[in-house]
Amino acid sequence: QVQLVESGGGLVQAGGSLRLSCAASGITFRNYAMGWYRQAPGKQRELVATISSSGGTDYADSVKGRFTISRDNAKNTIDLQMNSLKPEDTAVYYCNAEFTGIIRTRTYWGQGTQVTVSS
Repeated sequence: QVQLVESGGGLVQAGGSLRLSCAASGITFRNYAMGWYRQAPGKQRELVATISSSGGTDYADSVKGRFTISRDNAKNTIDLQMNSLKPEDTAVYYCNAEFTGIIRTRTYWGQGTQVTVSS
């Protein structure tokens, strides 16, 4: 059974920092690209940051220079360090795991963690 469990969300003032973590189980973690997505009320889910199985990273323009994604293959975890938070960063943040195989792609999602940034 695959599980992605997020933690670290909460309420923070604008300009503050939060660190999100996602613990994965039930997958061969090192083979999966991992990512963070977010969904604000009334909006579509959007990509925040991804990290490939080899450690390459990619960020949404809106978070570049403020957020950092990292992974620990020994612990089967990824983190998202969020600095200089803005009210527009308020959303539910979801952990994502994706494996692109020869035959099919496997995608898994966590249950989400709320991040609220007050102005």
